[in-house]
Amino acid sequence: MKSFSFPPISNSNAKILILGTMPGTKSLELNQYYGHSQNNFWKFMFALFNEDFSTDYEKRKTLLDKNKIALWDVLQFCDRVGSLDSAIKNETANDFETFLESHPNIEALFFNGQKAAAFFKKYVKLKKDYKIYTLPSTSPANAGKTYESKFEEWKIIKTFL
Repeated sequence: MKSFSFPPISNSNAKILILGTMPGTKSLELNQYYGHSQNNFWKFMFALFNEDFSTDYEKRKTLLDKNKIALWDVLQFCDRVGSLDSAIKNETANDFETFLESHPNIEALFFNGQKAAAFFKKYVKLKKDYKIYTLPSTSPANAGKTYESKFEEWKIIKTFL
């Protein structure tokens, strides 16, 4: 099944870019980044900024914009059955050259999981030096670490904002 990523959530003032691999089945169904209720991404974002958690997608996007965070996926499209990154085939990366040129304040790139980082490294050549961090996946499929230990690693984002 061919899957397509969403447009980025961003504004020209963004200081960091968080990158996932490709939206999963539930996210595609809802047309929302990290739409699966068991994915911890949005819980982490609200907790990082001491905001009350919300399931309202507009409030979620506003939280990112307000805190100078851009959000996108490494892949523009791919073939995949289900939601697992390990099932991705025939992938094509997004146009990072254009995106990063239009977001000159971005200083750091954060990957939501190892697979996002691996696809980025495989397909993208950066023209500028960025701080690059691979964080533990917020996916419910990443059961190797506790919520608390993952969140501790995600706190590094605040050092750039």
